[in-house]
Amino acid sequence: MTGGNELKKHKRIIAKEKLACGPLYKDFNLVVCTSNGTPVIPRNLLRSFYSIIKKAEVPKIRFHDLRHTVATLMLKEGINPKIVKEILGHSDIRITLDTYSHVLPSIHKETAQKYGDMLFGKENML
Repeated sequence: MTGGNELKKHKRIIAKEKLACGPLYKDFNLVVCTSNGTPVIPRNLLRSFYSIIKKAEVPKIRFHDLRHTVATLMLKEGINPKIVKEILGHSDIRITLDTYSHVLPSIHKETAQKYGDMLFGKENML
């Protein structure tokens, strides 16, 4: 399943939990929450995260590494750094640009390639 399908599946699960809980459900519009809608205790989330990593038999990473992965993927997909800054909650665009500068050279090359393709056609590669 793709990530989008997984999120849709997760949304259906939350909707069922909301229905089962009825008026006791606390709707904070969270993606990750308890079965009654309240925020998950961070330590419990971390415990579940490490359990999933172990079951998946992938290298152990820090939970915070997910944030860096998402930001890097967004920048590589050409999402404007200002939007990435807002999503990450950085107070200044310089923080985002300094933190993810390792991603930007490839973005500049891809942008130049796309611009060249647009001006001269795909057969004229830079």
